[in-house]
Amino acid sequence: MIRKNSEYPLQPPRERGTWRAFVFALVMHALLGFFLYHGIQWQNSTPEGAEAELWTEVPDSAIPRPPPPPPVPVAPAPPLPDEQADIALQEKKRQQQEAARQAQLAEQLRQQKLQAQQEAEAKRLQQLAADQAAQKAAAAKQKQLQQQQQQQADKLKQQQLAEQQKQQQLKEQQEQQKQAEADAQKKADAQKAAKAKAQADAAAQAKKVDAERRERLAQMQGMAGGTSSTSNGLGKSGAGSGSGGNAASSGFNDKVQRRVHPNVIWSGPTEGLVTDIAVRCSPSGTILGAAIKRSSGNSEWDAAALRAVQQSDPLPQDVDGKTPASFTIRLRPAG
Repeated sequence: MIRKNSEYPLQPPRERGTWRAFVFALVMHALLGFFLYHGIQWQNSTPEGAEAELWTEVPDSAIPRPPPPPPVPVAPAPPLPDEQADIALQEKKRQQQEAARQAQLAEQLRQQKLQAQQEAEAKRLQQLAADQAAQKAAAAKQKQLQQQQQQQADKLKQQQLAEQQKQQQLKEQQEQQKQAEADAQKKADAQKAAKAKAQADAAAQAKKVDAERRERLAQMQGMAGGTSSTSNGLGKSGAGSGSGGNAASSGFNDKVQRRVHPNVIWSGPTEGLVTDIAVRCSPSGTILGAAIKRSSGNSEWDAAALRAVQQSDPLPQDVDGKTPASFTIRLRPAG
């Protein structure tokens, strides 16, 4: 039997009829004392005296002594009266009850100890199951974390690979663009060289034609036998925009001024600035060369005037559809 309330210490169970047994024991002890007293009085008479002579023989040393007689066995105590038997029976019964109570207490203690052991074992198993579940959860969480890290690493690797491919494509595009620019530059250089060569060839052809024309003109003048007409022709050429080549018409200078002046960029003083620029052109108007023939005294204005002439390429053509081979452009600042 296990006690449910463990707030109080264990106590032996109370027996019924304890006081009655105690009174009964006192009565029995009183009767026993009475009987013992009267029994002693019955045997209290004085015994009669007796006389006897004792002779002791001198022991002979030669004669062996017999061994002493064995001790007289003590007679067992007389059996107890009925009252003492009852008392002994009650004492035995009480001892048996005490032994049963002690056994019951021992059984209770054993049951409590066993229950405590079972509870401890159950707690241990429960804790072990909880620890195993926690370990499994931690292992699953660790595995999930490793999978996430692996996925992130794979994603980062893919991003790096895509970035590398993108960089490679961009590099290839840049190289292709550079190659295309280089090819375009080469083509432009080739076209420019071809154009320059064509212009040079045209200029050489124009010079050759101009020289032949001059030679024919000289021959014609020599055949005419007069020099005044030659002087008038040169003067007319000088009155135009050039000299020493194809004679320019009277309106050619205005065309050149209208073409060049919009390209003049000048914000400085304008008073007294006059610059003459000698220009060599192909028949198509392409500028083959330009140089300051007479300076104005202001180098910045001279540079601006020369730059304006160079930016006006090609120059306009004359009424005959050709630009004079060489002529002079006189520029003044606007205002």
